[in-house]
Amino acid sequence: MTMLTITDIQEYVPDVLDYGITDFTDEIAKTEQDIYRQLRIRWWPTWKSNRYDIVVRGIAVEMDDTLLTVSQFTRAAVYLCMADHILPKLSKFQPEGDKFKEMMQHFTTQFEREFQLVLQDGVEYDYNDDGTVEAGERQPQYFLRLQR
Repeated sequence: MTMLTITDIQEYVPDVLDYGITDFTDEIAKTEQDIYRQLRIRWWPTWKSNRYDIVVRGIAVEMDDTLLTVSQFTRAAVYLCMADHILPKLSKFQPEGDKFKEMMQHFTTQFEREFQLVLQDGVEYDYNDDGTVEAGERQPQYFLRLQR
């Protein structure tokens, strides 16, 4: 299952194909890799420290992208794709009057907000690879208490 398609992007920006570029396959692939990188940096270190002592138990320390429920990140991926990959191709980066530059700022803000909400709600990661994500496999990043 893919995290993002052009149809998903068109739900948020219906006229995205009207600007002369009709194929965003590379941009979508780059966006998915960017989301996985953000997860490895912002979520995975917290998750693995809550699960096991990696050094003692010898468990693999890399996140397995195939165990994520990628549909959780579709909205965030749309925002990131627009802000970092699609709109920069359309912008002339003029100091004033560049609507694409303003849209990039908007989508960057929306991405940060949405990504934080997903992290706080709990990333669905099928840790035991049994095909279902159970309550213990969906822990929020923030518990409103001190974590050690």
